[in-house]
Amino acid sequence: MITKEHISFSELKDWSTCPHYHKKTWIEKVAPFEGNEYTAFGTAIHDVCEKKLLKEDIDEQEVFQIGFNKLLEELAEKNISVNETNIKDMRTAGPAILSEIDEALEDYFGEYEVFSSEEMLYVPIEDFNIKFKGYVDAVVKVGDTYHLFDWKTCSWGWDARKKSERLVTYQLTLYKHFFCQKHNIPPESVETHFALLKRTAKKNRVEIFRVTSGPKKIENALKLLYQAIYNISKKVSIKNRLSCTKPFRCKLYKTKHCT
Repeated sequence: MITKEHISFSELKDWSTCPHYHKKTWIEKVAPFEGNEYTAFGTAIHDVCEKKLLKEDIDEQEVFQIGFNKLLEELAEKNISVNETNIKDMRTAGPAILSEIDEALEDYFGEYEVFSSEEMLYVPIEDFNIKFKGYVDAVVKVGDTYHLFDWKTCSWGWDARKKSERLVTYQLTLYKHFFCQKHNIPPESVETHFALLKRTAKKNRVEIFRVTSGPKKIENALKLLYQAIYNISKKVSIKNRLSCTKPFRCKLYKTKHCT
């Protein structure tokens, strides 16, 4: 039996996609994901968004470029190749996105107060000797309602299917559940949203939209979480052949780690 101290949504997502991939990357750590220019861009943007939300007095363009450069240097140190054309485009896209953040938040939420930014969740999971670990990008309060949202960098945006995709939205559902437990807040007082930060859009580069997270959805998300914890602890790790090449080719596909 495998004993774990915590589980994150990223780990749950990998397990749900393919238990065998989860075992190789999270348990055996034979092929951990070490990032690329897209993750570097997303991390650099997230850092500035956090500072803007907290009204820190910064030069947002400078902070973004410095942070982006540092992350790219870390990739280079790991001998991870990047696409220089992408890098050039990202250097322009970052400041363009950041210039629209404040207006997008005000248009969507109206008058709001910041409750927390990059709030860590490390909350016991009911009936299991393990904690749920995660970071809530931002929580703002409008009246008596808490609005929990997650920044997501993307290319041009998400279509309707992506916006309602079960595994994508379960992230916010689980964050809401454990946020409510942490603060003893009734679930009906919390709403969840994604804030898309679009690299290739020419206008409306920031799009915020609500994601439903009612009782039934919370129940279903927790059911998946419990199933993952049980199977991981029992070392059950079947291969999901449907995920070998869709939506993208798995990096373990047809290697010695997955034949």
